[in-house]
Amino acid sequence: MEKDVFNASTYLVDRRVEAGEGDRVALAGPRGTHTYAELLDLVGRVAAGLRELGVRPEERVMIFMVDGPRMLATILGAMRMGAVPVPVSTMLPADDLAELLADSRAHVLVASEEFAATVEGALSDGASPDVSDLVALVVDGEASVAAPAPVESYSFDQVLGTNPPRWEARTAPYPTGPDSPALWLYTSGTTGRPKAAMHRHANIRHVAETYGHQVLGIGPDDRCLSVAKLFFAYGIGNSCFFPLSVGASAVLDPNRPTPESVAERLVAERPTLFFGVPTFYAALLGSQIPDDAFGSVRRAVSAGEPLPARVYGRFLDRFGVEILDGIGSTEALHIFLSNRAGEVRPGTTGIAVPGYDLKILDDAGGPVERGKPGSLYVRGPSLALGYWCRTDTTRRVFQGEWLYTGDTYMEDEDGYYSCMGRTDDMIKAGGIWVAPSDVENRLIEHPEVRQAVVVAVPDADGIDKPVACVVVEPGARVGADELVAFCREKLASFKRPRQVLFVDSVPTTATGKVQRFALREWARAQATAGAATSPRVGEQLAGR
Repeated sequence: MEKDVFNASTYLVDRRVEAGEGDRVALAGPRGTHTYAELLDLVGRVAAGLRELGVRPEERVMIFMVDGPRMLATILGAMRMGAVPVPVSTMLPADDLAELLADSRAHVLVASEEFAATVEGALSDGASPDVSDLVALVVDGEASVAAPAPVESYSFDQVLGTNPPRWEARTAPYPTGPDSPALWLYTSGTTGRPKAAMHRHANIRHVAETYGHQVLGIGPDDRCLSVAKLFFAYGIGNSCFFPLSVGASAVLDPNRPTPESVAERLVAERPTLFFGVPTFYAALLGSQIPDDAFGSVRRAVSAGEPLPARVYGRFLDRFGVEILDGIGSTEALHIFLSNRAGEVRPGTTGIAVPGYDLKILDDAGGPVERGKPGSLYVRGPSLALGYWCRTDTTRRVFQGEWLYTGDTYMEDEDGYYSCMGRTDDMIKAGGIWVAPSDVENRLIEHPEVRQAVVVAVPDADGIDKPVACVVVEPGARVGADELVAFCREKLASFKRPRQVLFVDSVPTTATGKVQRFALREWARAQATAGAATSPRVGEQLAGR
């Protein structure tokens, strides 16, 4: 039987060149402009270089890089030669990077020089995770990174400069099929521990041809600018899958986004499609950027967490662009539920994206009536195969054709869906999952902290932020600012508590379990009242 061959790299890049569109601009931004022909050459050279490093099909290549042509080419180059790119958050501290290297059993780590110190920490002698599967470190830039034996160090230019015999054969795409492994993306998801969602080559085509083509309406003349970076499922769709699938352009910015830096890119690059998260839209509204900054943008998109109606209305009034709010997940690769242009219902997440089915079930697994809340499930062609080496979690989240999202939703009579919050205690801060346990464990490492509970509290714009409720040791003098700084030392910045509330005790059930719902309600009341501390909170909550 003849094998059904499909490689996402050729779908995204080679098709454009073969169609005579090699001179079209594929990538723009501070790290340079590349046409589709130039991108194809770069992708092929990366693929050949990875082969020379000994990478074999289906082996993992971890990518710890800033957004730019070289990062995108590394993702596509790994796919091209049949390997599995694993882009990971550049906000990770050294211990977390080492944990993912060990978990993925990555053969090669490709990193930008900006993260040299983090990489050295992750690979240092005595690091607790076992990263013995790693055999090569590739650094993009001038920085020298010490790697312990037997890991060999290379510069990115050395990898690109590899020119073995039979060059064309070395750059040719590997004959992957639609179901071949293409991409791993790590998520904390509903369990709080990192786990890799495993995606196949066909999934990339599916998200491009469902949300990208049918909801976003992307065309070859569009230019995409995304606040979310390429290591996010949201960002890689915005800046890779969608634009390259139709011959459009992506603006890649290696810098940390701020309202001012984004305003500069808007003026310099004139994007037509803009992708953000509610937290960043709120930051734009609080900035002094010009009201005509979005003059080139025909459509804006939000995902990662629910977009408050107030933020939507203020953004439309000030910048004149409607925001299409949607929900996706790492497990689904991109957005599967979204508002539509000209049909936005502020405060809702819209309706199902074509190609996806949704259902809302109660705790017993039965369907709920419209207007009643329940757990949201989705099925569609882009769902991951499961989580790498996480059997129990895979069985709980991937239920036959359906994916359990962990979100509580309600469908109205018109078929529009509204998010009612998380089914569990996970928090999304700035569109990124935060496990309360990660922050709590760090807080209780402080010698003056006895107990800590982290809950979600909406800010003035209705966007959830992690807030810590802390019980200190008798006589402790530690302050809120000191505890936030203490968290910053060991946690990724997005995990830090935005506020610390000091409490006498934490409410518990008869069996000793923390009553998070009670603490959450109290913390939200304190935020509304503008209070920073409450010395008698234990007594206040005891009567609930």
